[in-house]
Amino acid sequence: MSITSPHFKFNLSISQNPHQPFLLPSHIKSSSSSTIFKSSRTRRFQTPHPLYSINPKLRPVVTRVSNSSDSGVPFDDATSQKVSDFEASRSGDSYVGLFIRMLGLDNDPLDREQAVDALWKYSLGGKKCIDEIMKFRGSVFLTINLLKSESSVACEAAAGLLRQISSVNIYRDLVAESGAIEEITSLLIRPSLTFEVKEQSLCVLSNLSVEERLRLQIANSDLLLLLIKLLDDDEMKVKEAAGSVLANLALSDSNHKTMVEAGVIPPLAKFLRTDTEASKVIRKEAQSALLELAKDDYYKILLIEEGLVVVPLVGAAAYKSFKPSLHSWPSLPDGSELNVKQTSKGPSRFGASELLVGLHVEDDKNTKLEEAKKNAIVGRTQQQFLARIGAIELEDESNNNQTGNRKFTILPWVDGVARLVLILELEDESAIAKAAEAIADASVSEHMRTSFKEAGAVKNLVRLLDYESEPIRLGVVRALERLSISNDVCQKIQAEGVLKPLIRSLKNPDASESSTHMILNILGRILDPSKEMKSKFLDAPVNGSKKGWNEARTSNSNLTFSSQTIQEGDVSDSTFLTRLIEILKASPPVLQTKAASILEFLTAFESCREKIISLDMESALDSVFRHKFFNGKEDTESETDFQEIELQTLEIEEAGLAVSATSRLLTRLLDSEHFRKTINASRLTNALRNVLTSRIPLQNKDWVAACLVKLNSLSGPTELGSENPINTEVILYETIPRLIEQIKDSYSLEERETAVLELNRIISEGVVDSTRAVAAQGGIFPLVKLIEEGNDRVVEAGLAILYNLSMDVENHPAIVAAGAVPTLRRIVLSERRQWVRALHLLRTLPT
Repeated sequence: MSITSPHFKFNLSISQNPHQPFLLPSHIKSSSSSTIFKSSRTRRFQTPHPLYSINPKLRPVVTRVSNSSDSGVPFDDATSQKVSDFEASRSGDSYVGLFIRMLGLDNDPLDREQAVDALWKYSLGGKKCIDEIMKFRGSVFLTINLLKSESSVACEAAAGLLRQISSVNIYRDLVAESGAIEEITSLLIRPSLTFEVKEQSLCVLSNLSVEERLRLQIANSDLLLLLIKLLDDDEMKVKEAAGSVLANLALSDSNHKTMVEAGVIPPLAKFLRTDTEASKVIRKEAQSALLELAKDDYYKILLIEEGLVVVPLVGAAAYKSFKPSLHSWPSLPDGSELNVKQTSKGPSRFGASELLVGLHVEDDKNTKLEEAKKNAIVGRTQQQFLARIGAIELEDESNNNQTGNRKFTILPWVDGVARLVLILELEDESAIAKAAEAIADASVSEHMRTSFKEAGAVKNLVRLLDYESEPIRLGVVRALERLSISNDVCQKIQAEGVLKPLIRSLKNPDASESSTHMILNILGRILDPSKEMKSKFLDAPVNGSKKGWNEARTSNSNLTFSSQTIQEGDVSDSTFLTRLIEILKASPPVLQTKAASILEFLTAFESCREKIISLDMESALDSVFRHKFFNGKEDTESETDFQEIELQTLEIEEAGLAVSATSRLLTRLLDSEHFRKTINASRLTNALRNVLTSRIPLQNKDWVAACLVKLNSLSGPTELGSENPINTEVILYETIPRLIEQIKDSYSLEERETAVLELNRIISEGVVDSTRAVAAQGGIFPLVKLIEEGNDRVVEAGLAILYNLSMDVENHPAIVAAGAVPTLRRIVLSERRQWVRALHLLRTLPT
């Protein structure tokens, strides 16, 4: 019987005995061009790209019969028609069973190799041919078994056949259940494999990873690390196949954590950077995988750290509203012209001459610009040129037609920053809102915030603050809030006149809590009283050192926001001040902290201070100081859920920050005689005393203590020193805990010595319960340690403190456990100056 087709043209003599081994006729063995058993090393079929996709999102790898002859010469139309006729007539279907029988484990390895090679080439005929192969039970298992072969030809053919079979949906589970994933894993671990074997094996995985269940299996195996390693392979086709598998794995959100922890982001990100050569296919696969991972905000930050930016796709039509000045000369973001020699006689229609100049800036040695400014000019020039010629987002729209409706793309940071700033200048409201949100997401580092500033984003964002669209305003406020984290960018934001629109937005009573929070953050960074204090400290040399003073002034020049740079008329609006006091009265502690800080800054203006005092300031202060954590209402039950304890701890920290900022504000207001006359000092004092004894962090009690002392001194003649109850509480709840913390945590021996001497002074003055406070704060252990390391003054002060502590029998176990006994014995035996005091202490302890 004979088989005649463009791929099969020979006669086979079939033995009637099914048990007789299959023998190849001699004329087949000697055939050089028409035999079906021709090795794939000498006969390569030209097939479409291995990543040909039948599903726009899942991309299983499906190949078709190539229109090429054995010698690589393309077929003519008549030959192509014969191929189609062959597929339709299935003239060779009756011999498929014979080839599958040759795959048997009892056959010669060379026969098995030639049989699987023939079946692979036969399967290229399409689904009908694959269906014919799958009619024979065991064909998949025998094919998978050949992946163990030491022959690269057999492994390639077996993987190629599995690739074709797994491209059909109904056979995909069977291939996986037969152990294909495990065998391919073992195959790819081999130290030396041809790139053809790698490619075909990876394409099988790409087809299998279409299924959710199989994606999870692949991602949670050793294959994931192998796939990442293969992204660095020398052959581009192997990289493309590995990228295809990873892109499919990324479609499952449950795989994201595993993939990121395995380190998938850096190798994929390098294909999208401009400094790396990569094919269009691998770029597409890398982008697809990274976009899926970027749905998580944390993973998006990792992507940005690799030099990439996620940019929204707004449609090529949206850029038609971009109207650049066609005759403009490349300029800096602030509008000043570049000092570049103009060589062209006139501007080009689409800005090509300006493009060349803008790109030339990067290499022009005569143009002295910072690197950030150069990158901003180059990126802006490129993106504006693409917008002018209508070529922007064309490639992304083409990819969308193939892979579904994608909403984002990924660009190198230079192009991404410039693209986002360009979108802000369009007329499409939806596009502007998306760009503003993207800028906020990308402003995660000082480098990115500076890049947006140099690209001109700040000016556009401030301009959009008064836009009527609520989504735009929210996006712009969020972007400005993230950018203002940088002191340098914050100064630029202030210079662009952001105060008035922000104050207008804050005065809106219907503004959401999140919007109010972000606006207060921006205002708090501009109207920051601590920055004004820094400027005062930098007004004169310290200890006569002009050099250090000048260096400090230079390094902190960007941090100085003196009240003199703020126009009083911009911030003295009564409605604005009323709104701040309302926030102080009835808002969460986070907002109260910001409002109190801004009000403290505004008290530097006399007109603002008088208005603040007249707006029922006392009730606002009282509402902060009488939080539930300060009046004994906090939950003290022992059986509390761990998450509730964590939440309560966070609330206490936030309340501590709010009360500290409000105490600073009160301290500043107490300088006004008018204010002192309008308040109930005793009520505020009682509230602050409750705060001082509460569980807020120690660092938040310093201003509370200072405010209490100032209130007490202004209330009239009182008892001086430690006999004053307020002074006693300040010592017990702020001074002693602070000194103990300094002894424990300070790295400076001098600071620790100062702290122990001050602590000894307090105890020697007989402050009530001072020794109990030292023991309660855990001061015994660090005191004993300091006695071992300190000089004579420290040892004498430490022994005095321990002796006073030993007068309370309850402290004896802690003193002994801290190792005081051996230390005291060494002092006595060495007859140091303090040996008598050490001996007295030893006699009081149970030794």
